[in-house]
Amino acid sequence: MTLDPAAAPLEVDPLLDDPETRIIVCCGSGGVGKTTTAAALGVRAAERGRKVVVLTIDPARRLAQSMGIDSLDNTPRQVKGIEGPGELHAMMLDMKRTFDEIVEAHADPDRARAILENPFYQSLSAGFAGTQEYMAMEKLGQLRAREEWDLIVVDTPPSRSALDFLDAPKRLGSFLDGKFIRLLMAPAKMGGRAGMKFLNVGMSMMTGTLGKLLGGQFLRDVQTFVAAMDTMFGGFRTRADATYRLLQAPGTAFLVVAAPERDALREAAYFVERLAAEGMPLAGLVLNRVHGSGASRLSAERARAAAENLEEGRIVDQSHGKNGVREAAAPAGSSPDAPEAPHTSEPHKESPRGESSRSPQSTSQSTSRQLPHQETESQTPGQPSVNQLTAGLLRLHAERMQVLKREQRTRDRFTALHPEVPVAEVAALPGDVHDLTGLRTIGDRLGGGSAATGAA
Repeated sequence: MTLDPAAAPLEVDPLLDDPETRIIVCCGSGGVGKTTTAAALGVRAAERGRKVVVLTIDPARRLAQSMGIDSLDNTPRQVKGIEGPGELHAMMLDMKRTFDEIVEAHADPDRARAILENPFYQSLSAGFAGTQEYMAMEKLGQLRAREEWDLIVVDTPPSRSALDFLDAPKRLGSFLDGKFIRLLMAPAKMGGRAGMKFLNVGMSMMTGTLGKLLGGQFLRDVQTFVAAMDTMFGGFRTRADATYRLLQAPGTAFLVVAAPERDALREAAYFVERLAAEGMPLAGLVLNRVHGSGASRLSAERARAAAENLEEGRIVDQSHGKNGVREAAAPAGSSPDAPEAPHTSEPHKESPRGESSRSPQSTSQSTSRQLPHQETESQTPGQPSVNQLTAGLLRLHAERMQVLKREQRTRDRFTALHPEVPVAEVAALPGDVHDLTGLRTIGDRLGGGSAATGAA
């Protein structure tokens, strides 16, 4: 499977080498290889001289395993074994720890302790919808502000939509500006029994059912949390907006990662359109796990036809051709070019046991000229014949060619919709990537910008 000449190849190395490129964001639907792609890009950039940090939000910890690190956490850790002048660091987002760091950095010690110990905050920081995506944005902003790394490679969260992290700041802003939060903040601002009376009156319609299910303690926890976080809400929104603008800046490049499958490329098309609508700079598409074949000239139809002929015995051993017929008529051991033996009427001699006097060599030659679908004396009973094995391989090849055709069709559909998007195809590897050597191989082939030189 090769790139259509009409589709421009994605040139990865110039992107990695450009000192103006400071952030690369790998996005795409789940299970398409975003984590591996991000890690491979980090290894390649580091070995080409850049100081890189890879931020993953993937809880499967595959990145740590492939880089030879026992574990990743919220602190960047240097990766050993980089063969080049640069450095590679890796980290995995700890959502709750990132939230705690924000609280500790923007509240005095007493208020920070009150927030961190608040039951509602503990639930919010551990699993509130959108918190992971928002904290990924926060951590990206922190890394960029430190100016410690030349390049930051981000592996986006494994959420239902890989662009949820773009919506997280808006969702959090809507939550903080919502009527529910403003209503909860009012009692704290009014204070005393009057405030609680206002809370009870204003929320009676909205929280009647909630209070029965969760009890008044839940509402008090929420109120305490909101009162403590009041001075920090503006900071959340300001930082989120700043990071959002950072993603739109010229130094950022988005790579959409997809597999050559209909659903994955449909999602990729959505990502491309969404990035364009948000003004996010798109570098191109990485088409991962593309299948190929070294015998692509043999079509699926021809391979299946050959397999059927072998299985039905319609293909015979043609190696002897007409010579085989002449040999069968000629005396054993004679050459086809030898003069014809004189005719004799001497009867055929038999051995004392009544067996033919033909030599063992003649008998062996006769057996070797059996049709291929017949078992020979050397074939182990119960084992498939050579023809059966060959037919099986032909059918496997036919299936592979069907996969290639389907992948080509889905890829062509994407490039027809978005011919402006550069594409890099990465061939499927026979096994999983689990070390730096595998990541280096993917990076090398990604740098080639085509399936002919790529694998992943």
